[in-house]
Amino acid sequence: MALQTKIIGTSGQISLGKQYAGQQVIIEEIEPGEWRIQTAISIPKSQAWVHTKDMQVEIDQALSWAQKNPPKKTAVSSLSNKLGLDGAKRK
Repeated sequence: MALQTKIIGTSGQISLGKQYAGQQVIIEEIEPGEWRIQTAISIPKSQAWVHTKDMQVEIDQALSWAQKNPPKKTAVSSLSNKLGLDGAKRK
């Protein structure tokens, strides 16, 4: 980890360097005068549910199940009969 000394300008800004230009960051104030700055990405609010711990557990379980249960060929007519769709129109 590189240690640097920066001076906060009169407008309250510091520069982290051109390599971080345009990137989003999260600034966490640990205590007054101590901050943690991390690069970040934004996730649309409508998709945030996928990134919860509970959902990650469910996704991991689903992927594990899928690896253990590969797809099988299905006899459509047998499945239709089993579901009671014998006379259903098919496209």
